[in-house]
Amino acid sequence: QVQLVESGGGLVQAGDSLRLSCAASGRPFSNYAMGWFRQAPGNEREFVAAITWNAIRYYADSVKGRFTISRDNASNTAYLQMNSLRSEDTAVYYCAADASRRGFTQSSDYNNWGQGTQVTVSS
Repeated sequence: QVQLVESGGGLVQAGDSLRLSCAASGRPFSNYAMGWFRQAPGNEREFVAAITWNAIRYYADSVKGRFTISRDNASNTAYLQMNSLRSEDTAVYYCAADASRRGFTQSSDYNNWGQGTQVTVSS
């Protein structure tokens, strides 16, 4: 198991930027694919972005060109840089990790989850 702690959420205005961080501990970080998901009130948890152990990136269509996922294996941290934020980006953002390599864009692909960080974008 790997433990995940998200940080960096907050209240911003539309058009602003935020960078979320996900600190991992407990297992060799470099073996894990890392994902970001989000859940807005009344909605299902949805995929946002993922980065594999070898730095291949995946993005939801709704965030392509605005969000960037990255990882720093030396510090066991994954990041989600969010630019040009919109009100519809408002959600709790969750970091996820998995070493099984079975997939990267579904919630069921991940066995390890953080507690989430709130992102609120006001218009």
